[in-house]
Parts: sequence; structure tokens; C-alpha cells
Amino acid sequence: MKIANKKVIMISGANRGIGRAITEKLQQENYRLSLGIRNPEHIPDSISAQVDSELLCHKYDARDSSSAKSWIEATINRFGCIDGLINNAGILHTTGLEDDEEDLLDDMWEVNAKAPLRLTRLAFPHLRKSGAGRIVDIISMSGKRVKGNWVGYSMSKYAALAASHTARLQGWEDGIRVTNICTGFVQSDMTITNAPAFPQQEMTRPVDVAQVVSSILLLPNESPVPEVMMNCVFEIV
Repeated sequence: MKIANKKVIMISGANRGIGRAITEKLQQENYRLSLGIRNPEHIPDSISAQVDSELLCHKYDARDSSSAKSWIEATINRFGCIDGLINNAGILHTTGLEDDEEDLLDDMWEVNAKAPLRLTRLAFPHLRKSGAGRIVDIISMSGKRVKGNWVGYSMSKYAALAASHTARLQGWEDGIRVTNICTGFVQSDMTITNAPAFPQQEMTRPVDVAQVVSSILLLPNESPVPEVMMNCVFEIV
């Protein structure tokens, strides 16, 4: 479906996995996209082929607070507005409860919890001006329940979910609608490395997550979806 007014959507971690699938989906739907990528020179050809005036690829490192500010500023300078933010970038270190690896805990806290909050805070004034601003936070089922021993990852995702709920509350009166998407295993490089015992073909596909994001962006202020849980296995939550 083509979007007539070409809204401006920012997507972090846009060059692979879920972020890449969302980018390619929204490209098909006529959005103008601002992509935050650690190495913009590594952008896939399927993305970079879009008309340059409709696409901004900007260096963004979730560990670097200054890059968040510069990405927001570059987006405004290019397009003049921000209509939506997709907080997608994230990492996983499989540190357990009894592991003494606080550097890995700090890393996940920085990337998974602080970085999306930082982008949300910086984008909020521009999303208010839109009158129908949208934030979609790609979180994890690990932010809904604890399963296994990835304690640091779960902690960071619980924190990200709390920030998402707060943004939903604070932006409501200004037409900002916030949705968090909590996925289980998704076909990606991350799950190849960290969930090798679970078959990739049985995991949620990134294109299906992208389809949900697309639908959320089209909904009016009167019909928001606060949360979506997507899981490739049955769980009672």
C-alpha cells in the first residue's frame, strides 16, 4: 500500500535482521526513511537503490550518545520533520546470574535500555509537531517474562519496556502513539549464534515483524495497539 504524504520514519539498526526487513517493507510503501546504521557503507544494495531524496543513511552507534543527537539533527535537516521512530537496534550477551561479567551487563544496558530511551527523548518534540507521531519499540519476550539464564538481557529488556510504557503515557495527549513489539526467537544472525538448538526455519520471520510494524503505522490515533507479542512457541504469559 502506498502512503500518499510520504511520512518520515527513523529506523535504528536498519541494515540487517528485523531492521532490514522493516526498512525494505516501508520502502515499498513510499515512506521517506532515515536509517541509523553503525557502518553506513555496509548498507545492502536492496536498500541503497532507493531514490536518494527519499532516503538518509546516517552513522548511528547506540553506545554513543552524541551520534543519537547528530542523527536526529541530520534527519530534520534533510526532511524537516519526524513522523515515526522505530527503536530496533539491540544486542545479546548470554551472561548468567552467577557470571561476573559486569562489562557485558553495562553494554546491554547501554544499547538495549538507554539508547532507545535517548532516541525517544530526542525525537519527542518533533513527533509532537506531527500530531500523529508513532514510536514502535522492538523489544523481546524477554522483557515480558524470564526464561532461561540470560539475566542481563532480560534486565535490559524489562527496562526498555518500562521506558516504552512511559513514552506511551507521556505522548498520548499530543497524538503520539507508542507500540512495543515483543518477539520470541526471530530468524537472524543473533539467534544463529545464541540459539543454535532451535531450528531457524521454525522461528518468526523478520518480514512478518515488518508487516506488523507497517500495519501499526497506518492505524489512526483513535485505534492504537499498545503491545504485540509474536512467538514461535506456545507460552502462557
